[in-house]
Amino acid sequence: MHRLFVAIRPPEGVRDLLIDAMDDSPALRWVGDEQLHLTLRFVGEVERPVASDIASALGQIHSAVFELRVAGVGKFERRSGGALWAGVEPKAPVAALAAKVERAIQQAGLEPEHRAFSPHITLARWNRRGSGAIEAFMRRNSELRSETFWVNRFILFESKLSRHGPHYEEVATFDLR
Repeated sequence: MHRLFVAIRPPEGVRDLLIDAMDDSPALRWVGDEQLHLTLRFVGEVERPVASDIASALGQIHSAVFELRVAGVGKFERRSGGALWAGVEPKAPVAALAAKVERAIQQAGLEPEHRAFSPHITLARWNRRGSGAIEAFMRRNSELRSETFWVNRFILFESKLSRHGPHYEEVATFDLR
């Protein structure tokens, strides 16, 4: 089985900005540079033939290159924990690309994604509530902004889980044109 997702990988300068915003709070599990990405669609576990069908369908996507930038931070909360994230703007071109990715995934035979698309780059996760570290991070970084960068490709990744956390490998890269 292959655990797949489709994402945009920000350029090194943007990843450096995001890493510089992270602190040493033990209440938060920060992601590493190799894990910084903007998920267009989480696929999940599929067999090799389905993975090949997905890659083929993604290769048929036509989308123009567009500009994006990091803009602010936020959080997703659940009872069991949550995640801190960096937002992006403008949302329209990345949402349009995500919609094309969604259609391609469905053409490859997978069920539709029922969650609304919310473009973000996950920075940290936590398992328990009540830590002031979350609110402190959000106050410090409420105005976090990057320079604009060109999105000229997206990537099909395989996520390999281990006791040290996930490791992402590029399966295929798709250029925008």
